[in-house]
Amino acid sequence: LVIACPCALVISTPVSIVSALANAARHGVLIKGGAYLEAVGSLRAIAFDKTGTLTVGRPVVTDVIPLNGMSADELLTLAAAVESGSGHPLAEAIVHEARHRGLSLRVAAGFVARSGLGAQAQVDGRIYRIGKREFLDGVGLDEGASARVEDLESEGKTVMLLADEATVLGLIAVADRLRPEVAGTVAALRAEGLARAVLLTGDNPRAAAAIARQAGMDEVRASLLPEQKVNAIAGLLEKYGAVGMVGDGVNDAPALARATVGIAMGGAGTAQALETADVVLMSDDLTKLPFAVRLSRAARAIVRQNIALSLGIKAAFLILALPGWTTMWMAVFADMGASLLVTLNGMRLLRYRPS
Repeated sequence: LVIACPCALVISTPVSIVSALANAARHGVLIKGGAYLEAVGSLRAIAFDKTGTLTVGRPVVTDVIPLNGMSADELLTLAAAVESGSGHPLAEAIVHEARHRGLSLRVAAGFVARSGLGAQAQVDGRIYRIGKREFLDGVGLDEGASARVEDLESEGKTVMLLADEATVLGLIAVADRLRPEVAGTVAALRAEGLARAVLLTGDNPRAAAAIARQAGMDEVRASLLPEQKVNAIAGLLEKYGAVGMVGDGVNDAPALARATVGIAMGGAGTAQALETADVVLMSDDLTKLPFAVRLSRAARAIVRQNIALSLGIKAAFLILALPGWTTMWMAVFADMGASLLVTLNGMRLLRYRPS
């Protein structure tokens, strides 16, 4: 009795996985291993960051509103001085606007950033803070200014307040543009069976809601600190089992690590996000997400096909061998022939294309 060695069974999975990973990389999706490839196809919900993920990540200053006797140029000069120590896209927008207006940036010292809230620094011997209202530690804002903040936020803009130790000096509104492919991507993911698309952002609720409506999100959670994003992902995991998180910033790294699959934007993403993520969209093209889901499912289907094919050929050879009907050539086919068949079948994934 001659039983061929199970070479086909051994190589059936690696060939399929390697082919799928190579194809994904060719289409701009870097997947860091077979386990993550398999996990992408099992996702039931997906969460997105806003700035730099759903939006293009190049926000611009739209409104500069001085208060309490401050001029617009002075307000922007002080804000740019404080934000010059930050690499956040909103901070960069303020610095860019100040330079665009030809304003001279002042030197700031003692820069301190509070993740998800704002930043502070010392300029000309005085401490200034810029960020959300919660970051201003009780510095008052009159009714007129509060109403103006609400109006700007309802337009989808992010409003930052600049204050010294006792007074709010002005408002700076910044807006970013939604990526044109976002709504189509969310719809395509829903068509692939994902039950929930959620926006997780540190931005204010009104601005977040405006973006979520345009993107077609099922749910929005706003004003989140990094640890609150992690808690949100944990809650989604309890409900859906397998959850993806798409982000680009330092603040997103903990949530990327907590998710079943962390997905980073390769162009706009920070080093921390890229290192933490399991999947990287190299060209920041969100339309590759549905492709990655379909490719993962195709890879799993072909792995199952190859295993069934390998075991089927071995079983048939064994049945024929019992009455002595097998030949040397049949043994060769059961070994090398089966190996070639599963290899060629697995390599079909190299031809898989985004729809």
